[in-house]
Amino acid sequence: MEPVLDHPVLVLNRLWQAITTCSVRRAFTLLCQGHAQVVSSEGESDFLTHDFQSWQDFSAANPEPEMVHTISIKIRVPRIIVLLLFEKLPKKEVKFTRHNIFERDQNTCQYCGKIFNRCDLNLDHVLPRHQGGETSWENVVCSCIPCNTHKGNRLPHEVKMQLIRKPKRPKWRPFVNISFGRKHHESWKHFVDLAYWNVELGD
Repeated sequence: MEPVLDHPVLVLNRLWQAITTCSVRRAFTLLCQGHAQVVSSEGESDFLTHDFQSWQDFSAANPEPEMVHTISIKIRVPRIIVLLLFEKLPKKEVKFTRHNIFERDQNTCQYCGKIFNRCDLNLDHVLPRHQGGETSWENVVCSCIPCNTHKGNRLPHEVKMQLIRKPKRPKWRPFVNISFGRKHHESWKHFVDLAYWNVELGD
């Protein structure tokens, strides 16, 4: 079983935007240094913040089964912390993922121009991979299954098909997606939007 001090804690910036996760151990360090406060929920949308002493008092008055034990105190495990100074979102490029390609192309086949449910869309390499085509923003597009089948491993012009727009890297940056390698705590759901298909694509 994973030690409690290694459990994940959601980290919010000063504007209460989810930016990353850290361990319980790291959360306590930030709390003791005065760089962060613990966020506790009072209902679905009401939240309280606690410094270390306040969190210790709150823990004594509201114990729970999972507590961190020291020589002199028992203290609740923080699930969410908010940083007191940091307000920026991490500078990250748009991830090259299936989800984000569909977002860029607006669930629209880039050959016939029709909108489809995502389950009816494929990803197509404009320049086929066997001809040296890369798996990149500039060479991968959404394609419906009939168009994808018709094109096969050929160039669009070879089968008299034409792209409705040239594929390129998007300029927008979606709200930071936090990848969860394990089940997240229920208290996080107010702050994070779990993204589907956010696994980085590659060759």
